[in-house]
Amino acid sequence: MIGARIRRADLPLPIPARFEQNHGMENETGPTTSLKGLVQWAITPPQAYVVYVIGLLLVFSVSYLAGTMNPKKSPGAEPPAVSAPRN
Repeated sequence: MIGARIRRADLPLPIPARFEQNHGMENETGPTTSLKGLVQWAITPPQAYVVYVIGLLLVFSVSYLAGTMNPKKSPGAEPPAVSAPRN
């Protein structure tokens, strides 16, 4: 039986017709490098969770960094003297 085609009925496990190979995937020629392809890849469920967590970490780290910076002190902005009247 070498080189002979095996019919679907001869297979040990029944494979329904709805599980046939998807030939449309064979037309893809490699990784997509466009922005649309990247966005389409990023919104599929497994990648979307990772993109969301990376976005949260990025926002957290930028806000933490901005909060830890000390403002520059300008030389002319000193507090008023104690003897000055308050009105």
